[in-house]
Amino acid sequence: MRTSAICSLLFAIGLSAHAGLAQARTETCHPASRQQITGLFDRWNAALQSGDPRKVVANYAPDSILLPTVSDKPRLTAAEKEDYFVHFLEKKPVGKIDMRQIIIRCNSAIDSGLYTFTFGDGSTVKARYTFTYDWDAGRKRWLITSHHSSAMPGQP
Repeated sequence: MRTSAICSLLFAIGLSAHAGLAQARTETCHPASRQQITGLFDRWNAALQSGDPRKVVANYAPDSILLPTVSDKPRLTAAEKEDYFVHFLEKKPVGKIDMRQIIIRCNSAIDSGLYTFTFGDGSTVKARYTFTYDWDAGRKRWLITSHHSSAMPGQP
């Protein structure tokens, strides 16, 4: 009898946990197209060309990470990201996608590939990149949750 009661209790706990997980996974997916996700790089690149680091940082979620091309310091806070972009924007960068792969999921997307930055002095840097995005329902916009960029091997 005691074993039966314990088994019943464990079964009930298991059902409750399963129901809780099912509820935790329930979310409404914001529709996204490849064109919309492609446009997120264009939005970020336009912010770069504005010369205003605050406009660039506005594309990042508050809890995002930036692993930038020309710095070995991870940037976690808005202030750290802004500090990076103050210096990066002095070079007057313009980004161009060379190739990409986009993966779209429920309320998230990944845009990875190769891009080239051309700077105001005419120099260029080719780099690998990954942007991950999450749909921010409160702000009703896609935000960067992680951004990794690294110069291609063999670059001067």
